Amino acid sequence: MSLTLDLRAAARARQPPLPPAGPLTAAVIATWRGRMVNEHGSARVFEALSAQLAGIGEVDGAAACLRFADEEREHGALCGAVVEAAGGEALAPARPDDEFPLHADTSARAAALRNVLAVCCLAETVAVALIGAERHDMPDGPLRELLTRIWADEVGHARFGWVTLARLAPTLDADERAAVTRYLPLALGHLEAHELAHLPLGPSWPDEAARFGLCDGADARTLFYDTVTDVIIPQLEAHGLPARDAWQHRRTA
Repeated sequence: MSLTLDLRAAARARQPPLPPAGPLTAAVIATWRGRMVNEHGSARVFEALSAQLAGIGEVDGAAACLRFADEEREHGALCGAVVEAAGGEALAPARPDDEFPLHADTSARAAALRNVLAVCCLAETVAVALIGAERHDMPDGPLRELLTRIWADEVGHARFGWVTLARLAPTLDADERAAVTRYLPLALGHLEAHELAHLPLGPSWPDEAARFGLCDGADARTLFYDTVTDVIIPQLEAHGLPARDAWQHRRTA
């Protein structure tokens, strides 16, 4: 039985002024409701990552991830606020509570770094690019200010991942580095599958759609691939990880 995510009270307290969306109303509600669910659900991921980092003595990193979890819940409420402002309800089936990978096939340190890579270096870096592009196309106003708050937090989440990688990667022994390397094709494959599922191809939006945060699926997919090849892979390679080969051999199982 699926659980219900009810953010109506929190969303209504944060509701921005929003002009009538007219024929775009249904799309605006559906888009921001989906974001609401995804953002709020990400809090559980950061809580699990916090516990994993605490387990290897990364006290500051664990505390940071708890802050990130609070930020993701706030993002959920902010996205729900747009749903309410557009005439919908910040109410939806909750995101499935996917099992957090513990990576028992390797050391606790390599396992934690695998998840830092997947969550922060990969997913959050893509989020920074996609939200940043949407923010760039949106005119000044309350909705852009709301989106900027979300984007700024995502920048922090991604930066945390890259800083943590830079600090921990040199401390890995040969077996741990091999374990992280083995995981890269799977992490990249899951990243691609997740992003394509959330960036469906559909009809082209009119120009005014940008003011409501509606993005063109084809353009967003292009930006996703550009972010992987031009940002993520070079940074991973700079830390001694064979990311280009991993991308060529990406898989989901």
